[in-house]
Amino acid sequence: MNHHALALKFHSFSPQYALSLSNFTLHSPNPLQFRVPNVSSSPVSLRSRSSAADLSPVRYTDVSSSSIGSVGGTGGVVVAEKPIDVATLGNLCVDIVLSVDELPPNSRGERKALMDELSLSPPDKKYWEAGGNCNMAIAAARLGLRCVAIGHVGDEIYGEFLLDVLHEEGIGTVALDGVAANAKDATSFCETLICWVLVDPLQRHGFCSRADFKEEPAFSWITDLSDEVKMAIRQSKVIFCNGYDFDDFSPSFIMSTVDYATKVGTAIFFDPGPRGKSLSKGTPDERRALSHFFRMSDVLLLTSEEAESLTGIKNPVKAGQEILRNGKGTKWVIVKMGPKGSVLVTKSSVSVAPAFKVEVVDTVGCGDSFVAAIALGYIRDMPLVNTLTIANAVGAATAMGCGAGRNVAKRHHVVDLIKASKLNDEESLLKELLTENPETPKVNLLSKGMRKEGSNKQQIEIISMEKVVSELLPELELGRCCVKASS
Repeated sequence: MNHHALALKFHSFSPQYALSLSNFTLHSPNPLQFRVPNVSSSPVSLRSRSSAADLSPVRYTDVSSSSIGSVGGTGGVVVAEKPIDVATLGNLCVDIVLSVDELPPNSRGERKALMDELSLSPPDKKYWEAGGNCNMAIAAARLGLRCVAIGHVGDEIYGEFLLDVLHEEGIGTVALDGVAANAKDATSFCETLICWVLVDPLQRHGFCSRADFKEEPAFSWITDLSDEVKMAIRQSKVIFCNGYDFDDFSPSFIMSTVDYATKVGTAIFFDPGPRGKSLSKGTPDERRALSHFFRMSDVLLLTSEEAESLTGIKNPVKAGQEILRNGKGTKWVIVKMGPKGSVLVTKSSVSVAPAFKVEVVDTVGCGDSFVAAIALGYIRDMPLVNTLTIANAVGAATAMGCGAGRNVAKRHHVVDLIKASKLNDEESLLKELLTENPETPKVNLLSKGMRKEGSNKQQIEIISMEKVVSELLPELELGRCCVKASS
């Protein structure tokens, strides 16, 4: 198809279309309400609109032992408190959604020409949306978590847009910068990443991004963690990474970030996403870094298809157990099963929660919303089934709306879903998970009320939806972990 024949028209997240997760390359943004901490001896330099009056101090304790969180060799400081709940690494982009008569051609050259044509003049801002890791940050912030986005944005209008969106959601930003010394056009290498999301009349999707036409990561010139970035990681309880980080940074930079987070006691959450499959067949450095994520992450999140692809095991519980066995510090493996529900596997138990029954409008951002709620449960030490339940609810509430970014779950939708307690069938889900899987020591099952009996080797503990609702609703309604109603 000749790219000049494309008739473009702006598409503004209309509810008339429902996106399929399998067709959508997720770039997810994540905003959070949070006061940026300030340490007088080594301030974090934040590219946000927060004022100095909003900053609160962090306390440190001198130690001589090399405990988790220590900085330096034989001595140094340990962060006594981690004031930031969640930091996201990289993948900060602007999604621009356009309706087209036809999807982009397969030819690499023609796709590049189309992207260049689209880039000649920016469309109206009402067609822009924060993308990438902004989705997770926004969902987490609306759950009451304090967030910071670590990444690179340019100094042009798109970068200003992203900073404004994150600021409005209460999310701080820490700049990842470097010197693009070897770039032929240094300016283009430093620009904010743009993802052109093209939607045809059949609601199929095509994508154009600068990252698609580069042989190396977009910001390969970022090679070191600055003091400001190290402090942000050190002050965070969780750092969230996904497979799209490999489009931003070199494998060596990613591995050094993982190692530093491990050193300072920051829990690593990793979701390989659609990029996981290509990375597993990528360069030796990419495969090494991907394996490092699976070995060192505290929490791994995968779809059932991704878990099977990784392990060769179809049963999600058995696949999760296999991943746990191969991990060094892995505590949770979470397998997302779409409309069926989700599973959380630990070394001592399996927790199962059926999905909520909803009318799905748009699945974009559902996975990002889900992981934000998992982080909430992890940080606040919620019961495992409660954690899965609120994650399923927040993901489902996002699916009822249109688009990601600022369109992720709203508080009243989450509350309504939990109150209604309409769950999909738990019987078939449990049967699928436990078939030919006698090794499961204990199963915690969220149930609508129907009792089940376990076999001799499987202890099944029924946890009623009524009990979970009674524990979750007070927090949601009192705003302790509330999704912002106004966003």
